[in-house]
Amino acid sequence: MAVPLTLYVDAHFLSPYALSAYVALEKKGLDFEVRLVDLEQGDQRTAPFLHRSPIGKIPVLAHLDFYLAESSAIAEYLEHAFPPPDYPALYPADPRPRAQARQIQAWLRSDLHALRRERPTEVIFEGMRPGPLSDAGHCDAARLIRVASAMLAHGRPHLFDAWCLADLDLALMINRLAIAGDSLPDALHTYAQAQWNHPGVRHWLASRG
Repeated sequence: MAVPLTLYVDAHFLSPYALSAYVALEKKGLDFEVRLVDLEQGDQRTAPFLHRSPIGKIPVLAHLDFYLAESSAIAEYLEHAFPPPDYPALYPADPRPRAQARQIQAWLRSDLHALRRERPTEVIFEGMRPGPLSDAGHCDAARLIRVASAMLAHGRPHLFDAWCLADLDLALMINRLAIAGDSLPDALHTYAQAQWNHPGVRHWLASRG
């Protein structure tokens, strides 16, 4: 019997956080419906949506009569509600790499503001050609390159022994630079390109029409 799951995402499929939740559901092998929220028309401020997401943000996961916003919370909920080994894991089983994966995700969500502003996801998903990075953007790019290079210095195809959701989030941030044509070490370019071939990402891109 299908699990009644619905994921509310932005109508233009531009949110990196909605992508993360989408790929988490796909990785778990769960059947789910996608519903679009038109942020430009203010759908997120309507009473029906605020009933589902009091904070008025996407993505939102609906599971039966339970609603949850914030991609990190959604991933944690899915990992506990549909746990390994019955469902594929989103994070490493060992507590130390698991904590490191969440550390990376938290950092990517809370830092690198100039880079996110100057290399928005329209660069990745819609072919937008941005201007040169500002000094602050260059600083963020250098920090991203330093951190990513250190985390991937082991030379493996993923951050840890197997793919985890942090790989997607890190690859998306790197692709802000890669797809814009900014300078990147070859190893990071290869890593981000490989992560972009994840089936969940391909399905997300196909859903954009």
